[in-house]
Amino acid sequence: MDDIFTTESLILSGIVLVVTAIATAFITSRIYIKKQREDEKNGLSKLKNAEEEAKKILDEASREAEAARKEKVILAKEEIQKERAELDREVKERRAESQKQERRLFQKEESLDKKLENLENKEAKLAEKLKEIESQKAELDTFKEKQVAELERISNLSQEDAKNYLLSILKESLTHESAVMIRDSEAKAKDEANKKAKELITYAVQKCAADHTSETTVSVVPLPSDDMKGRIIGREGRNIKTLETLTGIDLIIDDTPEAVILSGFDPIRREVARIALENLVTDGRIHPARIEESVEKAKDELEAIIKEEGERASMETGVIGLHPDVIKLIGKLKYRTSYGQNVLNHSIEVSQLAGIMAEELGFDPKLAKRAGLLHDIGKSIDHEMEGTHVEIGVDILKKYKENDTVINAVHAHHGDVEPQTMEAVLVQAADAISASRPGARRETLEAYIKRLEKLEEIADSFEGVDKSFAIQAGREVRIIVKPENIDDDKMVLMARDVAKRIEDEMDYPGQIKVNVVRETRAIEYAK
Repeated sequence: MDDIFTTESLILSGIVLVVTAIATAFITSRIYIKKQREDEKNGLSKLKNAEEEAKKILDEASREAEAARKEKVILAKEEIQKERAELDREVKERRAESQKQERRLFQKEESLDKKLENLENKEAKLAEKLKEIESQKAELDTFKEKQVAELERISNLSQEDAKNYLLSILKESLTHESAVMIRDSEAKAKDEANKKAKELITYAVQKCAADHTSETTVSVVPLPSDDMKGRIIGREGRNIKTLETLTGIDLIIDDTPEAVILSGFDPIRREVARIALENLVTDGRIHPARIEESVEKAKDELEAIIKEEGERASMETGVIGLHPDVIKLIGKLKYRTSYGQNVLNHSIEVSQLAGIMAEELGFDPKLAKRAGLLHDIGKSIDHEMEGTHVEIGVDILKKYKENDTVINAVHAHHGDVEPQTMEAVLVQAADAISASRPGARRETLEAYIKRLEKLEEIADSFEGVDKSFAIQAGREVRIIVKPENIDDDKMVLMARDVAKRIEDEMDYPGQIKVNVVRETRAIEYAK
């Protein structure tokens, strides 16, 4: 019984469980189905909402697109209106310009019509004058034929014979005149050549003229006071003896106030003594040791000055590429004189003169300047070596491998050898000009003054001369005559007579212009 009861219990329990499971499943399915239905309802609702939202967006987009389209249409219309207004304005301007051009063309057409009418009138007048000229020409031809026939009858010559006769006479005359012209041209060419050479030399001298420097054998050193003389002499004369021994220059201390005179024939030694003494006087310490030191410093200082002077001469003349030793030798020429003329200034002047003449004549001015600057370089050491300054200069230039043309110009500038180039000839001429020009040397200066006095003396010796003046460095004499004694015809004869007498009685370079002046003055005073 118990087993049956247990089995029934189990069956009932199983049935209950099955029923429970089925009920649970049914309830669950119902709930799921209900949820699905709710979800479907929600989805349909969302879809509907989305459709409505999309419809709203489409409507809004349509409205905006319609508004944008309308706005663009309005803008397009406004742009079209603006373009149309601009086009109308441009058309009006072009129409106005066209009208203006039409008016101008119309005016030009009227003007051309008037000119054409005037030209037609002038053409008609010219045609009438041409007829008159043709008729006159016919009359003249007839008259000419009559004249020719009459001339043939009178001369018993045909027209062709007369032409040949005239041509033969003309040929003979032209031959004679040609010969005369050739002779005159040759004479004129010679005169012009001499005149041109004189003008060239005068031009070169006028462009380059150095000051006259007198030769001297003394130098003066100023002193602050006469008390310094005793310090220079020193105790028992030891200071002055030391200075004279070291420099080879005599010091003259006499009654000249506040000055010491240095005497010596060697200008370089005299310059060393001057520099040394000036330094001692400035320093105030004067004793043998100090003198020896000062002399050495003065020599070094003079060496620097000599180098600077050589470089200055080279730069002034434009001569470059010289050896440093040659530059020093050129600088030494500052302390060398010849007949009272400073040799360095003379060399610079010769260089400039030769360069000017070479440039005027179409030769090499640089080469001429170089030869002119170096032509007297032998004089810088001619007292130290045997031989003439020309030979010494040639040896120096050969030592430093100078240009052969320059060496020949230096060798030939006193005629020792024949010049081989035109530059050498120009250096000869420039050397002669520089040495003989007025004021270059003392002897020439005196002769120059005498020449001026002689010119005025000759002019004053003629009757009727009021005043005379030698001007233009003796190249012209100006004569003022008395107008009541000398008339215009006599004035011409006087000029010729004065020139002839100057030629006969005087020696002078170049030519002298005789300028006779006659003037009449009327003077009255207003009271």
